[in-house]
Amino acid sequence: MQRLQTQLDQYTDLTPEQEQAILAILPQDDLTAFRGQYLETAQRLRQQRETPGDRAEPAVDQLDFEFVLFASAVIDYDYIMKLITDFQAKPAGKATMSREQLIGLIAADSKFIDEREEITQYVRGLKAGQGLDESAIRAGYQRFKDQKHAAELNAAAQKHGLPTESLQTFVDAILSRMIFDGEQLTELLAPLDLGWRDRTEKELALMSDLLPLLKKRAGGRDIAGLKAYEE
Repeated sequence: MQRLQTQLDQYTDLTPEQEQAILAILPQDDLTAFRGQYLETAQRLRQQRETPGDRAEPAVDQLDFEFVLFASAVIDYDYIMKLITDFQAKPAGKATMSREQLIGLIAADSKFIDEREEITQYVRGLKAGQGLDESAIRAGYQRFKDQKHAAELNAAAQKHGLPTESLQTFVDAILSRMIFDGEQLTELLAPLDLGWRDRTEKELALMSDLLPLLKKRAGGRDIAGLKAYEE
């Protein structure tokens, strides 16, 4: 359906009557909702396919999610920040989009698939009529993400019996170079004084939890050296 809609979007000489006929068959709100559901399902299946230790169904392994069909050339990060600013700056009901419409727009674009959860939570926490400018909105969203990432990392550190600061340093080193260093992982686990078998199990368990966090923080960029933990 999205492929056909993309083909229709190529026509620039449609009459108003033809455009209305298309909308009568598939209203824009319905299409946006369908896109959001597709991307939510695609994200879940992609995570299933990429999570270490999980065995995805053969059909899932062969899926091509065609994310390019769900990335608007008009809607980008700057555009979304402007819409969020407009939403919270004006009294309720006066903004270009309602809160739910804004969240639906974000959910329906594949460019935001890796941070849709963060943006959605941030938008839900804003109040209409606050009057913040765009720089404040951007700074607030960055703080929100930093706090969320710190909480996730702290939870991983607690789970695996590691100092949060040490684990943060380990993760920062990976993301700064976009290279996974096995020797640094050995140093991170050294204070636990584990035998080789227990250390191997701890290493695999830790990286299983860190892998999705690293991928999210990498923002679609490849981190060299992680393939061994993606099998």
